[in-house]
Amino acid sequence: MKFLPEEFYRKVIKSVPILCVDLVIENEKETLLIKRKIPPCKGYWCLIGGRVHYGERVLDAVRRQAKDELGLKIKIEKFIGVYDNPKRDPNKHAVSLAYMVKPVGGKMRTGPESSEIKFFGKLPKRIGFDHRKILNDAGFE
Repeated sequence: MKFLPEEFYRKVIKSVPILCVDLVIENEKETLLIKRKIPPCKGYWCLIGGRVHYGERVLDAVRRQAKDELGLKIKIEKFIGVYDNPKRDPNKHAVSLAYMVKPVGGKMRTGPESSEIKFFGKLPKRIGFDHRKILNDAGFE
């Protein structure tokens, strides 16, 4: 597969909506969040998520994000919703499809964007992006 040169890609990403996925990873009555170590939302608790690659199916992107960011194999439980506020990500117009998933294997670890991983029964105060809305829509308070 041929990719755009990085400089050109950065210009494109600023001028068109980007399709993303967000994962609500649940375990019993708790949800997993990462503490971001990079901007935007550095130091905030966030969901795992990211772009859908060109030529990739959305559900394959969900599985890839869990594997790449956490080292987990997951089972996709249900679709939560579409999150399309153009200001939900300060760097780009990201339209996200959110899914509820459960871990079924792998060894959990931090990834390139996270400094901590934690399961929460009660959500923390500092949650990045619009992830509190996604978590509320998924049934977490």
